[in-house]
Amino acid sequence: MDLSKPSQENVEYMIEGIKSKLKMASAAAMQASAFSVDHYEDILDIYEVAMGSDRLSISQVEALVSELGRLRNK
Repeated sequence: MDLSKPSQENVEYMIEGIKSKLKMASAAAMQASAFSVDHYEDILDIYEVAMGSDRLSISQVEALVSELGRLRNK
């Protein structure tokens, strides 16, 4: 997957990867389609942090989830 080009498909791919990595209990509530390409760079940053770490602390997971919530379309 080429994540260097913003697209809705890439946004959805990254959101699904983040949800899987964070093992989110409420993952079903966070639909990938609820995120816009307008926030592509921010989502890519979150994706890289989530995927670049073997283990995330609870506070890191909370911060990432909070940031995703901020980026989600209302």
